[in-house]
Amino acid sequence: MQGPHVLVVEDEEALATLLKYNLEKEGYRVTVAGDGEEALMMAEEAPPDLVLLDWMLPKVPGIEVCRRLRQRSDARNTPIVMLTARGDESDRIRGLDLGADDYVSKPFSVSELMARLRAVLRRIRPALAEDKITVGDISIDRAARRVRRRGGEVHLGPTEFKLLDYLAQHPGRVFSREQLLDAVWGSDVYVEARTVDVHIGRLRKALNKDSDIDPIRTVRSAGYSLDFES
Repeated sequence: MQGPHVLVVEDEEALATLLKYNLEKEGYRVTVAGDGEEALMMAEEAPPDLVLLDWMLPKVPGIEVCRRLRQRSDARNTPIVMLTARGDESDRIRGLDLGADDYVSKPFSVSELMARLRAVLRRIRPALAEDKITVGDISIDRAARRVRRRGGEVHLGPTEFKLLDYLAQHPGRVFSREQLLDAVWGSDVYVEARTVDVHIGRLRKALNKDSDIDPIRTVRSAGYSLDFES
């Protein structure tokens, strides 16, 4: 299973490195932005599953990054946890009012922060935190790496399983080939974008073996989504 993608927005390099190390140890995929402007750009290029956002940032303050993310349709429901040295209650209220889902004050214990992130994911994006999820008539057991549709087992290769798992975490959202490559193969691996089409074809064939309803939607010039609503 591919872990949730966390965007860490922190200008203190030592702290950013510490957060990245501990998050990756917990199984998350991590990207790091050193200022608010870079964070907004990175969130648009590769939408994260959770944003760990420092309040005091160069270029664009963390509170403004939070506000702008909440205005974007692709980030409206993305969990945002503010990380700050500010302890004033009015600041916490302001952050929560602008759309932050939780607020962790520095200094913090790493184990507590990880617990808070898991709690936020369970509450807001349960599909990212559970071992078993269901989308439409498809059920995915991540621990056993098994997929069933309408009671029958669907046999998938490792890459097709990762693709389905990622799409199922964000039902209805359209992902470009490049976004799927980064999420499933990793940004440090060079793979042709058309490779995605091949694996989507295999996934589609396996899922639709005993069903005439195709849950994978192809959006011309945009990409793919797992969508039972269309």
